[in-house]
Amino acid sequence: MKTIVKKHPLAIRWFHWINFPVLAVMIWSGLLIYWANDIYRVGWGDKTVLKFFPDSFNKALNIPFRLAEGMSLHFFFMWFFAINGFLYVLYLFISGEWRLIFPNKKSLKESWQVVLHDLHIKKRMPPQKKYNAAQRIAYTGVIFMGIGSLLTGLAIYKPVQFNFLCNLLGGYEWARAEHFILTILFTLFFLVHIIQVIIAGWNNFRGIVTGFEVKPPTPPPVGEGTMEVHPLNELKK
Repeated sequence: MKTIVKKHPLAIRWFHWINFPVLAVMIWSGLLIYWANDIYRVGWGDKTVLKFFPDSFNKALNIPFRLAEGMSLHFFFMWFFAINGFLYVLYLFISGEWRLIFPNKKSLKESWQVVLHDLHIKKRMPPQKKYNAAQRIAYTGVIFMGIGSLLTGLAIYKPVQFNFLCNLLGGYEWARAEHFILTILFTLFFLVHIIQVIIAGWNNFRGIVTGFEVKPPTPPPVGEGTMEVHPLNELKK
């Protein structure tokens, strides 16, 4: 018989679903702002291997000439992002949920086993509780990425008023580059997270929507509810 198991408390689900669209708007509005001074690239000297982002990309998404719109959206939703993140971290410590999310001394080793399992190189999944080792590292990393995005964002938003913070981050140019790198990391996390949710299936997704998962029935041990037939007895027939 299938059983219903509690997975995520209401607070975790609210923080998750508030952060999802807010972060999407932050990334989108950040692109509108970045268009005005798109200086970052991968290359050396005059040689450019990859530019963030080519003009064709900007034109396809109708990004050019929307700087004021991007700034207004970015600065407005920044408060939702910061407040939601602060309340989430506060809830983790008050409720004790941090014990389930923060990595332990075995997480680094076990995370490689999770990766090998996801790549179908290793059959057996390492033991886990609510989250596996790779998830614990990723979710904790996202918390620190959020703090870093907020601090670097404030440094480039008000470099004079937050002069100490700006200098601590290496100056305005370094703070802007760090903010950009963190945005790229958030985007990658976004994509990987969505892919993992699709692979995990509906039952896992239902957990973050309703707070419950449905566990399949466990097969009874041999000898309980079933009759084991010995191979020699089969041959005698």
